[in-house]
Amino acid sequence: MSEVRVAIVVITKHGAAIASRLAPQIPEACVVVSEKQQDQLGEFANPRQIYQGALSAQIAGLFARYDQLIFLVSLGAVVRLIAPHLKSKNEDPGVLVIDDAAEFVIPVLSGHVGGANAYAEKVAALLGAAPVLTTASDVGKTIPVDILGRELGWRIEAPKINITRVSADVVNQQPIAFVQEAGSRHWWTRPTPLPANIQLFERFEEVDTTRFNSILWVTHRDIDAAIWQQLAERLVVYRPPEETQCG
Repeated sequence: MSEVRVAIVVITKHGAAIASRLAPQIPEACVVVSEKQQDQLGEFANPRQIYQGALSAQIAGLFARYDQLIFLVSLGAVVRLIAPHLKSKNEDPGVLVIDDAAEFVIPVLSGHVGGANAYAEKVAALLGAAPVLTTASDVGKTIPVDILGRELGWRIEAPKINITRVSADVVNQQPIAFVQEAGSRHWWTRPTPLPANIQLFERFEEVDTTRFNSILWVTHRDIDAAIWQQLAERLVVYRPPEETQCG
């Protein structure tokens, strides 16, 4: 996996002080600083981009060049700055905001697919701050349906409406069948136990589909159209990488 491209965006004296603490701990980060505040930064090895004029003129370029944007700017200002540049959760970078006291790290945009939630937890740990997560699956410490197994190379297969419907069932603690016929068993990475509403199965044939609101199915099988039709919006399928054979 390629290195995450990170920008730390600074426009105030307090922001510069926080960046001076944070940047040395994220060697891959570039500090984007206004010309007026560049002298407030400490001595560290991270690259710097010094800009003149309004920060708003820099946003399009930042969206194009970076995977995670860490703003040392007020939340309201960041919302206004990024609003004209939003495309979709599959394209937008992760956007984080750190308050002026470095007490909170808030993922604002692309929390799941863009990785902002996970990066907020990383940054918060570096600063001794609290990550402020509002994504339901993270708050509820349950399965993130839209990105499950992504770090393992799993590919999701389902109409968007299925993903939305099943995600709602998961966070609302409805009965969920998790069927795993393929792929790594190390998909549950939270430190908390798997929620009690999620029941594990090794074969789809073991599942009484009338007992479960939704089904998550990890498999290499070809799934018959009749099954998709029968389960309607209740099914999300994950396709792990095929295992390579030696010799």
